[in-house]
Amino acid sequence: MEKVKQTLRDSAAMRWLALVLVSGLMFGTYWFQDFFSGLKGLMESQMGFTSEEFGRLIGLTTIANMFGMIILGGMIIDKWSIRVAGLVFGGLATLGASITAMASHGFFGEEHGITLTMMIVGRIMFGSGLEVVCVVATRTVVKWFKGSELALAMAINMGFGRLGTALGMAISIDIAKGMVAPAVSFAATLIGIGLIMFLVYMIFDIKIDRQDARHEEGPKEEFKFTDLFKLLKNPGFMYIAFLCLAFYAAVFPFIQYAPDLLVNKFGFSYDLAPGEGAVILFGSQVLGNASVIVAFFLFGLSFSLVPANIKNRGGKIISVLLLIALFVVFITTLWESTLSVWLRNGPKTASLIPLGTILFTPVFGNYVDKKGRAASLMILGSLLLIFAHLALSVFNSVTLGYMGLLSLGIAFSLVPAAMWPSVAKIVAESRLGTAYATMFTIQNWGLGLFFWGIGALLDLTNKADLEAIRAGEKVYDYTIPILMLVVCGIVSIFLAYKLLETDKKHGYGLELPSGEKPE
Repeated sequence: MEKVKQTLRDSAAMRWLALVLVSGLMFGTYWFQDFFSGLKGLMESQMGFTSEEFGRLIGLTTIANMFGMIILGGMIIDKWSIRVAGLVFGGLATLGASITAMASHGFFGEEHGITLTMMIVGRIMFGSGLEVVCVVATRTVVKWFKGSELALAMAINMGFGRLGTALGMAISIDIAKGMVAPAVSFAATLIGIGLIMFLVYMIFDIKIDRQDARHEEGPKEEFKFTDLFKLLKNPGFMYIAFLCLAFYAAVFPFIQYAPDLLVNKFGFSYDLAPGEGAVILFGSQVLGNASVIVAFFLFGLSFSLVPANIKNRGGKIISVLLLIALFVVFITTLWESTLSVWLRNGPKTASLIPLGTILFTPVFGNYVDKKGRAASLMILGSLLLIFAHLALSVFNSVTLGYMGLLSLGIAFSLVPAAMWPSVAKIVAESRLGTAYATMFTIQNWGLGLFFWGIGALLDLTNKADLEAIRAGEKVYDYTIPILMLVVCGIVSIFLAYKLLETDKKHGYGLELPSGEKPE
C-alpha cells in the first residue's frame, strides 16, 4: 500500500529543493566572508593596507556577534520563525556587503582612512547577519531532515558554504584584474542573489508550518529565555560549544592569511599571467576557472549520493570504482595545463582547504549517518589540525606544506560533519535555534581575536623588516603567528575527549548512527 505523504518533508525532492534554496544564501555569505584572503597583496599594493589593517577589517566583522547578536537571532528563530530571522539577517548581510562594495569604489571618499572605516562598517553589518544566516540554514536542515539524512544534508549545506569560500579565494583575483573594487561588488551581488533564493524558500516554509500545525498533538513548546541558562548547564553542549571555538579559531582565521603565507614562505605567485593555467568556458577565464572548482564539488556530492542510492552491494562497489576512474581522468586531463600551474599560485593553492571539505564533508556526513562515531571523528580531525599547522609553520618543505593544506581540508570536513548533527542529539529541538546561535557566538570570540591577532602579530614579529617588506626587498615570516594555532588543536583534542566521556555518561548517542537511540 502506498504511503500517504503527510507533509512536504516526506517528499525527498522537496527536502533537497529546500536545502538548495537555503544553501544559496550560505554560498553567497561564505564567499563574501573569505574572498578578501586572495586579495591581501593587492589591497596592500593598490589600497595601502597594512597586515594589521587587513586583520582589523576581517576581525571586526565578528564584533556584533561577540556581544550577542547571534543569540538574538537564535531567539528570533525559536520564538517566531526561520522566515523572520532569515529575512531580517539575510537583508542585513546584503546591506552590509553593499556598503563595503561602495566604500571600495570610493563612494564615501577617496582617503584611505575613510575607505577603511566604511569598509569596516559594512563588514560589521555583514557579519551581524552572516552568522545568524548560518544558524538559519542549520536550523532549516534540521527542520526538513531530522530522522532521515540529517548528517548528509548538513554536510552538503556546509559544502555549499565551502564552495563559496573556495571560489572566492581562487577566482577573486581573476575577477579583480588589478583592482579590488570589482571583486568586492561581485561578492556583494552573490549575497543578493542568495537572499532572493531564500524568499522563494519561504513559500515552502509557510506551507510546511501549516502542515505541521495540523498534525501536532498537543500544544507546541514555546521558547523561554530561561532555555539559554538550561543550555549553559548542559555539560555536553558546553564541551561541543568550546570545541567549536577552539577548532574554528585555528581554521577560519588561517584561511584569510593562507594565500599570503604561501606567497611569502614558499615563493608562490599572487596572480597568474594572462592565460596561464586558465580554463576557458564560454569565452570567459573566470567561468572556466570556477567550473574546475564546481567540478570538485560535484564529485564530492557524487561520492556520497550515488552509492547511497544503489540497493545492491555489487552496484555500490561498481559505482564507487567508476567515480574514482572519472575523477582520475578529470585530474589527469587538467594536470599539465591547469592544476600543476595552480599549485604554484597562492590563492588557488590555498583553496585546497575548502576544496578538501567539498570532496570529503558529504562523504564523512554520510559515514556519520550510517556508522556514527561522531565524537571519535572530532578527535581525529583535531589531530590532523595539529599536523597541518606544524607543517605550515615550523618546516620549510613545499611538499609538507601541500600535505598540511590537504590535512587541514580533511580536518575541516571531519569535525563539522560530526559536530553539527551531534548538537541535535544533545539539545531538545525547541532550543536548537538558541543552541546553534550560542555556539556561533562563542565561536566568534575566537574568530575575532584570531582574525585580528594573526595580522597584528605578523606586523609585530616582522617589525624590524616592515619597510623592506613593503618595498619588496624582504618577505613576511609567518612562523610564530601560525605556530600559535597548534595550541587550538591541542585544546580541541582535550574537549573532544571530554565530549566522548560525557556521551558515555549521559547517553546522547553521539557514537551511534542517525536515528538510533542508546539503550
